[in-house]
Amino acid sequence: MNKIDTHTPAAWQAADLKDDRSWVFQINDTARTHMLQAVKKAHVPDRPLFDYTREDFDFDSVWPTISKALNEAHHGRGMALVRGLPREGLSEQEYELMNWAIGLHTGVARPQGIASQYISSVRDVGMDYRTSSGRGYSSNAKLDFHVDGCDLVTLTCYNKAKSGGQSMITSSLSAYCDLMTARPDLAEVTHQKFYFSRQNEEAPGEALYYSQPLYDFADGRMFGKWNRNRVRTGQEIEGVPQLTAAQREATDMLDEILQDPKNMYTMYLEPGDLQILNNHVMLHSRTDYIDYDTPEKKRLLCRLWLSPPDSILLPESWKDYFWSITPGTVRGGIRGHHQDETCRAYEQRQAASLGMPAPDYTRSSEFSKLGI
Repeated sequence: MNKIDTHTPAAWQAADLKDDRSWVFQINDTARTHMLQAVKKAHVPDRPLFDYTREDFDFDSVWPTISKALNEAHHGRGMALVRGLPREGLSEQEYELMNWAIGLHTGVARPQGIASQYISSVRDVGMDYRTSSGRGYSSNAKLDFHVDGCDLVTLTCYNKAKSGGQSMITSSLSAYCDLMTARPDLAEVTHQKFYFSRQNEEAPGEALYYSQPLYDFADGRMFGKWNRNRVRTGQEIEGVPQLTAAQREATDMLDEILQDPKNMYTMYLEPGDLQILNNHVMLHSRTDYIDYDTPEKKRLLCRLWLSPPDSILLPESWKDYFWSITPGTVRGGIRGHHQDETCRAYEQRQAASLGMPAPDYTRSSEFSKLGI
């Protein structure tokens, strides 16, 4: 068994983030104004996001700050917060475009659901999170601790809720250390296969579920993966092995550790805040919330899933979901039901602009026959 590096910056506890705020990056007034002007200049109503390129946005004044935050999230603590992005003076559509432009400078956006959408509006549309097809970002429910299906996820706040909706983050590495200290036998169980439902969002030819351990290693690094809701609904799928008593005990204890105030850091995202998380070393959640009645004041965040050009080697067991574990490749995401030639053309064009190899859509003969 590989040993976790407890000295990595990503193995933090809540007190570490409170004592050292170097993971928070502030956009100054001049850079904010320049960014707003760049978005306004580039914005063309009803122009598809796929038609924009990185060159359409002059982010020279703001990018050094955002780049430092991205590096902190990807290669440092596993998370970062950028404060002070332009919010006032931008419509919802312009704000979405600003986030898309950040993605164009960062990596290749990954599809996020059944609709094969490459950017998501995180808002309550009345979805039941606990159903077999439920997605937490479309509800106002408290969410389980989880990771998203990509290397990096960005969340940018347009409106905050009337009350609640607090962001919660825990280092999956620190959580594992606590589990290993308290119950090494249960820590060992997390390296077994667990089965995750695709929540009825599988692409043609994909199984209803996929399997991987909660913790695994690659190139001397530990990687974490957990989503209680998807494992729970996976248990309802025919052919999925039922959790053993030891697996249930291990996941129950893991959830307790994740919510321990010693480990869990909480924050409210304010309008203009950009949160960046590394899904391989961070787990995140959110409290439930009460929203405003007025539509234009309702809670709204923009979410991007990104595959950056400087990504690292993933564990072999991650391949079923990510398709590729090779560093610097386009990987991850939920292809859904509507990934078409327009989507693929964007991915290929964006990958080429970043010096990344073209995405591989033929990982097996089975998928090749289906034209995926």
